[in-house]
Amino acid sequence: MINTLKNSPALLDFMDKLNAEKQRLLDVQVRDMFEQDKDRFNKFSIRNEGVLFDYSKNRIDEQSISVLIDMAKASRLEEMRDAMFSGERVNTTENRAALHTALRNKSDEPVMFEGKDVIPDVKAGLAKMTTFANAVRDGSYKVTGGAITDVVNIGIGGSDLGPRMATQSLREFNDGPRLHFVANSDATDLDDILEYIKPQTTLFIVASKSFTTAETMLNARNAKRWVEDAIGKENAGIHFCALSTNLEATKAFGIEDERTFGFWDWVGGRYSIWSAIGLSLMISIGPEDFDKFLGGAYSADQHFKNAPLDQNIPVMMALLGVWYRNVWGFQTQAVMPYDSRMSRFPAWLQQLDMESNGKSVLKSNEQTQLDTGPIIFGEVGTNGQHAFYQLIHQGTVIIPCDFLLATTGYGGQENRNMLISNCLAQTQALMMGRTLEEANGNPHRVFEGNRPSNTFLYKEVTPHVLGMLMAFYEHKVFIQGVLWGINSFDQWGVELGKELLHTIEPMLEEGNSHKAQNSSTQGLLDAIHEMKNS
Repeated sequence: MINTLKNSPALLDFMDKLNAEKQRLLDVQVRDMFEQDKDRFNKFSIRNEGVLFDYSKNRIDEQSISVLIDMAKASRLEEMRDAMFSGERVNTTENRAALHTALRNKSDEPVMFEGKDVIPDVKAGLAKMTTFANAVRDGSYKVTGGAITDVVNIGIGGSDLGPRMATQSLREFNDGPRLHFVANSDATDLDDILEYIKPQTTLFIVASKSFTTAETMLNARNAKRWVEDAIGKENAGIHFCALSTNLEATKAFGIEDERTFGFWDWVGGRYSIWSAIGLSLMISIGPEDFDKFLGGAYSADQHFKNAPLDQNIPVMMALLGVWYRNVWGFQTQAVMPYDSRMSRFPAWLQQLDMESNGKSVLKSNEQTQLDTGPIIFGEVGTNGQHAFYQLIHQGTVIIPCDFLLATTGYGGQENRNMLISNCLAQTQALMMGRTLEEANGNPHRVFEGNRPSNTFLYKEVTPHVLGMLMAFYEHKVFIQGVLWGINSFDQWGVELGKELLHTIEPMLEEGNSHKAQNSSTQGLLDAIHEMKNS
């Protein structure tokens, strides 16, 4: 077992060298580097199983990349990568492994955790999911109204964002029952769905490992009452299944063990779509395509494990992110999928990146001296072009961008050509800009250019491609956590608000005499009572 604690990230030791590289490139235009090196695109692009990653439009050259690679090696990145894949407890603050990669392992090699190969249990869990998904899809699993027409996934965070995004992104492959997702404790989130489905033919998936998640269990109870009011309490249980390890709680809710699908402590919430949390996606696209989804992620895993660092897609993604965050001081990153069905990809990535690396304490328990996770935002193209691209092109801050683009898609070729042209035009405009001379002396039409972007290119959004893209971003986030010396696998920052919820909620009851801890909260509570009673 390697020592996963280190007092000072190697990145700190390399800051002088990296800042020297920044100064060397400060006045260099990327458009000029393309003119000087006709092979630049080939040098700074990487392919893996039908996915092309182009990072040639960044403020880098071979020398600066070499320094970044040396920094990654000094950070023991390869050792930490191997530790994660081999089941070591890289989640140091919770003393857990982070073995989500085992869930999509397609090899015959064992994956050991505490002396036990976890793969047989993973396969058994996948087989149980497959049997149930097939039964729901072919109608052999029946509820009170017969075959299931609608499936509602009730979860939040990782139990919602991943399955929701993937199901929407792979809509072309959705040939099962209609899928719906509920996450918010706002009653309208559930009510808006119940208005259009029938309780007699609906299956609810309650996704909560502990079966205690406040928002999820509130929505689950409301859904259960809705079913019971329509068909009676005695038959309501067959309309529910659970993604949980708390068998006592699921039974008390009325869900039998055969409809409860568990997973393991070494599966983090935002990495859980590859586990039973992906049941809704499997029901939607079918076990065969779900297997291709896992296969795409496995391909990304193998690439991360085996490709040289300078030919490694997630490594280059991570190094560029650190280069801009810590050396150039760019705080934000935008992600723009040019596919309407991938509109939830930025939201999924926000949780993956910002919940993982929004940290200020090192694994060694010291305060970090480095800025960590960037602010992630995005929108589907071409909508973003008519919203925030103005700031990206001509604003006073520089925002590195990721573009995701399919060469073929669904619908007419005219639409696809316009989509592709828009995407390529934006990446070119960001990089080349427009000089004052090119703008005919009009300063309002000048584009600074030299604004960095990456482009992912693939033929179409298939289960295999989507799985690969998601895993690449997972690994990027992990790598950056290693470089910053933080633990990417916990999320203690979300806990305090949850704890305070239980203190504040009773104060909403009429006649409660408890006072809030501060005058602002108390003033808001008083105003809430006043408005409710007016």
